[in-house]
Amino acid sequence: MMASAAAPEVSEIRVRVNYSETDQMGVVYHARYLVWLDVARTEHLRQCGMSYRELEAAGLRLAVAEVGLRYRQSARFDDPLRVRCWVRDLASRRVEFGYVVEHAEDGRLLVTAATALLALDVTMRPTRLPDAVRRVLRPIADPVPLQLPGRSRTPSGADA
Repeated sequence: MMASAAAPEVSEIRVRVNYSETDQMGVVYHARYLVWLDVARTEHLRQCGMSYRELEAAGLRLAVAEVGLRYRQSARFDDPLRVRCWVRDLASRRVEFGYVVEHAEDGRLLVTAATALLALDVTMRPTRLPDAVRRVLRPIADPVPLQLPGRSRTPSGADA
C-alpha cells in the first residue's frame, strides 16, 4: 500500500443514469445512490494509494456502520452525474466519508450523504486502523454543508 503523492482531498467519479436505475416515476431509485457512494469511496481510497483489495489482503475490513442521505432533487434517466467524496473524520477504529451527488452539466445539488465505516480484523472484531491507512486519509471540512437528518458532526479525532 503506497500513498499517492497527489492524492486529492476530494475525489470525483462520473456516472450516467441508465434506465434500469430508475423507478416507475422515471427517477433514480433511492437505493441506487448507495451503490454510487460505494464506487466513489472505493475510488477515493484508490486515489489515496490503496485499494479495498489491498486492505483485505492485509487483514483489514471496512464495514459500513452508518449511512445518512438527504435527497434534495431527483436524478432522471440519462442524466450525467458527478459524485464527490472526501474524508470527514478519522478515529482509531472509524472513518467517516462525506459525499455530494450533483448533476454534472448544470451543477444542481441532488444528494448529500455520509457513511461511517468501522475497521474490523479477519475475525470481524473491531481493530485499529493501521498507521499507514491513517496517514493517507486526511479529514477535511465539508466542502458543501451536508445537513443530514438526525446527525451532528463528530469532532475530528474523536474515537469511536
